[in-house]
Amino acid sequence: MVDLAQSLKERVNFYENFKDWYQLIVREFGFNPEKDCEARDYLLKILKKKKPNWSIEQVLNSFKSHVEKKKNIFLYGCGPSLEKTFYHILKVKGSSFFTNQINLVADGASRIFIENSIDMDGIFSDLDGITLKEFDKARYMIVHAHGDNIDKLRFFRNKIIDFDNLIGTTQVEPLEDVLNPGGFTDGDRILFFIRSFLKEEHEIYFIGMDLIKKVGRYSKPGNDEDHEASPIKYKKIKLAFKLIEWISEIIPNKIHFLNCNVGAHNFDVLSLEEISVLDI
Repeated sequence: MVDLAQSLKERVNFYENFKDWYQLIVREFGFNPEKDCEARDYLLKILKKKKPNWSIEQVLNSFKSHVEKKKNIFLYGCGPSLEKTFYHILKVKGSSFFTNQINLVADGASRIFIENSIDMDGIFSDLDGITLKEFDKARYMIVHAHGDNIDKLRFFRNKIIDFDNLIGTTQVEPLEDVLNPGGFTDGDRILFFIRSFLKEEHEIYFIGMDLIKKVGRYSKPGNDEDHEASPIKYKKIKLAFKLIEWISEIIPNKIHFLNCNVGAHNFDVLSLEEISVLDI
């Protein structure tokens, strides 16, 4: 249960609930918690350079008010099904379909929105799937710090400082204005993050979240086509689905996958034909 008496920052932070998963992630992937802390601290140092009137609580409240305006929240991963599903919806329902939803986008999936001049409500990124060009194209930017992206944080430093609706996240213990909502990959971390902002009537729809040994071309800048996932990448994808399964038991809202390959997981998956007649 979410404690409504807490500040939004306190409600978003999920570290105490998630830290056993984080320890598993450290063991499975050989991550260095000290480097993760270094990345968190560096992101916090950047945030301290933002305008004096910038407030994480204010940004979170703004995000909450914005999300509450619409009933459906669409989460976009970079899986191989993203392109086919996105263009099917665009063809049968038009661009207005997207503008009627909350669109929260993982990393490089932002490019398909930009290519089609469709607005995004938020981009969730550890900065390895976007360029400077995509950084400020959404209403909110949620930047994740981990041990392997300190150089990326340094590269995007001025963008992080200048962008008003900026939220910073970490995978270790949260510190001051750097939050830990839980989650692992950019895609599943969106679901963890929005946990604190959901109303009873919200329904959640995943697009481009696939449990297969392929990576979508939107996952990294410069990719022209889908490609085979490395063993480590596929292992990360499998863990992301375990986390979605776990958090979906905590979140009371309905979660749907649109034309996604979810493997053996017992999620509600809608086909392209069912999407065509979806009345939302």
